[in-house]
Amino acid sequence: MTKKQYHAETLGVRAGSEATEFGENSEALFLNSSFRFKSAAQAAARFGGTEPGNIYSRFTNPTVTMFQNKLAALEGAEQCVATSTGMSAILACVMGLCSAGDHVVASRSIFGTSVQLFSNILARWGLQVTFVSLTNPAEWQAAVTPKTKLFFVETPSNPLTEVCDIAALASIAHKAGAHLVVDNCFCTPALQKPLDLGADIIIHSATKYIDGQGRCLGGAVLGSKALMEPVYGFLRTAGVTMSAFNAWVFLKGLETLHVRMEAHTKRALELATWLEAQPQVARVYYPGLKSHPQHALALKQQSSGGGIVSFEVRPKADQTQQQAAWALIDATELISITANLGDAKSTITHPATTTHSRITAEARAEAGIQDNLVRIAVGLEHVDDLKADLKF
Repeated sequence: MTKKQYHAETLGVRAGSEATEFGENSEALFLNSSFRFKSAAQAAARFGGTEPGNIYSRFTNPTVTMFQNKLAALEGAEQCVATSTGMSAILACVMGLCSAGDHVVASRSIFGTSVQLFSNILARWGLQVTFVSLTNPAEWQAAVTPKTKLFFVETPSNPLTEVCDIAALASIAHKAGAHLVVDNCFCTPALQKPLDLGADIIIHSATKYIDGQGRCLGGAVLGSKALMEPVYGFLRTAGVTMSAFNAWVFLKGLETLHVRMEAHTKRALELATWLEAQPQVARVYYPGLKSHPQHALALKQQSSGGGIVSFEVRPKADQTQQQAAWALIDATELISITANLGDAKSTITHPATTTHSRITAEARAEAGIQDNLVRIAVGLEHVDDLKADLKF
């Protein structure tokens, strides 16, 4: 593509694509593991970094490169490092930019497996982690130490869709000499551009909305070339690599990202509004609703509320909170009972016993995750059919 300024929807379809000599209109899929060199000298130059080009698909592959370039164009990042999963993206980011004894400040509202990664695995290697409120900048400021290297947030959060002030946290992080990392999985660049708001690094689970149909696992880390260099170095050595096939699937997903996110959001807002009117629902969490605590901030940072709706079921007299939530989930016939999200098929899950089951009950309570909480990732079905499937 030329350097002309295209709209984001156009970039999703066209950016990053490179045709071979055969002139294919859809990106080619390179499933080979290695690449031949014209000479020993060229091989030495490629390995030494003095000549660009493909070497070995653990860290250089044309299909993966096209995916990286397309996603970087959409996020407005200088470089993207594609990884095998969303969790490996977080791992590569931290391992590339932090050392033993360094300190990370993280939201206590992050995904349950991310909590496990920071608390039970990275902590064993000497990383210090402090968990604070996603929405209270004063707690972030108070948590800073001379060793603080990263701030880590998900916004909106999983599953309560809390929204943090990205610009405010970026300011605090930068004054402390730290970098702000934003997991942009729920919004994608179609709805939110964290780098434009002051963030330094973006994390994606490409498994979710970037794929869009629940087919492949993948992740990505994006930022400046200077910050991505050590992240890429970790990937090159450790091999948390995105497969070429998965990158090819994600390339196709990015082509329809904007139209899909618009459709997810439209249905999610209608479903959330309907849920608020149901007497069996105690509370609904959705940034697009005026009742959401950070509704005004969400409208400022995001172009819409996104596709995730969570709500608390009001138990009947003979039910516990968990029984009420499970009864609603088990009565569904259309919505898929699975913890994945970002699919064309709507999914429903009970966070306390699935996505956040490995953190303590005390930690769940501190994060606001009650036993009667249900999360729906709104897909692309007709919203009236989704309403009918929720048999209160």
